[in-house]
Amino acid sequence: MTRRSLAALAATLLIAASGGMLAWLVALPVAWLLGSAAAVSVASLSGLRTHIPQTLRDATFFVLGVQAGAGVTPDVLGQIALWPVSFAIQMAGVLLVILATYAFLRGVFGWNSETALFASVPGAMSFVLAAASDTKADMTRVTVVQSLRLLLLLGALVPVLAWLEGGDGIVPVARGVAGTPVQYLVLFLLCAGGAMLGHVSRLPGGLLLGALIVSAVLHATGAAPVAVPLWLSVPALVVLGATIGSRLKSENRRAMLQLLPASLGAFAIGLGISTAAAVLGVATLGIDFGKVALAYAPGALEALTVLAYQFDQDPAYVAAHHVVRFIFLALLVPVVAKRLMRGGGGGAEG
Repeated sequence: MTRRSLAALAATLLIAASGGMLAWLVALPVAWLLGSAAAVSVASLSGLRTHIPQTLRDATFFVLGVQAGAGVTPDVLGQIALWPVSFAIQMAGVLLVILATYAFLRGVFGWNSETALFASVPGAMSFVLAAASDTKADMTRVTVVQSLRLLLLLGALVPVLAWLEGGDGIVPVARGVAGTPVQYLVLFLLCAGGAMLGHVSRLPGGLLLGALIVSAVLHATGAAPVAVPLWLSVPALVVLGATIGSRLKSENRRAMLQLLPASLGAFAIGLGISTAAAVLGVATLGIDFGKVALAYAPGALEALTVLAYQFDQDPAYVAAHHVVRFIFLALLVPVVAKRLMRGGGGGAEG
């Protein structure tokens, strides 16, 4: 790593930690994640070079996966039979979000077909940007709409879930018991193996998912029901927030203002339809609204899985739904994009 990159990393972590600390001092829910994401977003848009290296992101996802697995209990496993119906409701909602947002961006703002399509996809941001780069899509518009969707989603979901929780137990960041050194060694070694398998599987969030699955088994069976210590979990939340905030760049600043109406409209459509799907899921399945809301939310797997753990809302259920959503989108979007390109991808640029 170059000296410039090290300086950018140090500045990013300092800003993220300061933002998290400030949010914690004013008692915001999930303060270390929200505060760090907001602070680094502002710094990035102000022109500061923010940077989180891949190795640090990977280590953070591993720790958060181990932590999220601690939220899985034998009671949670009893609801797995309900998941296929929940997946079906979620996918119907995802499809409606894409169709409604696409129609909105095309009809109201006159965006071309490719730009409207990739800006309409709920979540899966890395995949969306990679796929959009091979088309005639306006990458600035797609990047800004997708980035703002995630930031707005975190800002909207966290207060709502905190309100549903009644203000109690909002930040249970160390669920479990203090264990012996042997239990911690077993937990982290086995989870490291699971994370490696998840990584080579090329599933979205593979590191986090692999560690989560192994951790869930160890906690649900009582083999290693230990808590990830605060000195490890809190920095992981700060780095995750910094990772989210560092996606924005100063060159996006003017575009963000210009694209704010389109971004807010796309976010409102996605949130409204996802909420309606969640209400239908709750009525059909009879499970907690908070859990379904996090699973159906049009956002990032890692961030929403972490929120599920923070609010004690079954991170395995939430993570599974975001993986299914990603696979659904990975299969659907390229096919639709190719058809649009063959059809000319028409439309004015507003």
